Amino acid sequence: MVGLKPSEVPPTTAVKFLAAGMAACFADLFTFPLDTAKVRLQVQGENQVAQAAHSIQYRGVLGTILTMVRTEGPRSLYNGLVAGLQRQMGFASIRIGLYDSVKQFYTPKGSDHSSITTRILAGCTTGAMAVTCAQPTDVVKVRFQASVHLGPRSDRKYSGTMDAYRTIAREEGVRGLWKGTLPNITRNAIVNCGEMVTYDIIKEKLLDYHLFTDNFPCHFVSAFGAGFCATVVASPVDVVKTRYMNSPPGQYHSPLDCMLKMVAHEGPTAFYKGFTPSFLRLGSWNVVMFVTYEQLKRALMKVQMLRESPF
Repeated sequence: MVGLKPSEVPPTTAVKFLAAGMAACFADLFTFPLDTAKVRLQVQGENQVAQAAHSIQYRGVLGTILTMVRTEGPRSLYNGLVAGLQRQMGFASIRIGLYDSVKQFYTPKGSDHSSITTRILAGCTTGAMAVTCAQPTDVVKVRFQASVHLGPRSDRKYSGTMDAYRTIAREEGVRGLWKGTLPNITRNAIVNCGEMVTYDIIKEKLLDYHLFTDNFPCHFVSAFGAGFCATVVASPVDVVKTRYMNSPPGQYHSPLDCMLKMVAHEGPTAFYKGFTPSFLRLGSWNVVMFVTYEQLKRALMKVQMLRESPF
């Protein structure tokens, strides 16, 4: 698909929506172990995790992955994958697929270019919309990724993804499936701005200054820059979100309470726990996702034009 020439026909909103979900799922399949390692490092230090894992300590990205493989088996790296793919089909389709449409909605009529403020506003809007729809899938994904399984399968709290939805709703109420929505909206609004706005601006400048053409190298550089910026600005909120979503009822009164207890017990550096796997994951995820997204848009538009062609 890399060899396809840029389409002269701009992709429709429906094409962007579908391509974003598919590209995000494809990227998740490649980077999910890094995301799981990030979650384990972020929740390390909580009493419940320490008790569950006994003397297990995670050190660094590679160390965390190797420890998980040694103590829980290779499949543990993909705990919560089903919920993760469900999340991406709903989440990425909205926040990425609808970004251009929302950006155009906020752009004043007659303006040739969207301002940075307009792009940030569009990123925050689609990020918040996506979280509102996909929050239950994120809660289940985090629960699976954070759980440590050292005993037999019968020791697991959830037998599967659908059982997790039912169990959380039964034990914690329907509100339990939307636990951590506020920090998640904050986190994903920031991430979406870091990813979409940065990607949008870098790609635009590379094309304006004729440094690249609208193809693979341009998409790669833009995506890498977007992943780094998103990780730097979103890591503190991401750690609080993960801790709060994974906590049992009553451990934290609110996301703010979670944040204050983290600072009191572990210091401010706790906000950047798991930064390396976060960057490795977001950086690689952005590269795979945006490159695939750009090519899928062109491929889907080519298919659509062939279907509509009378010849």
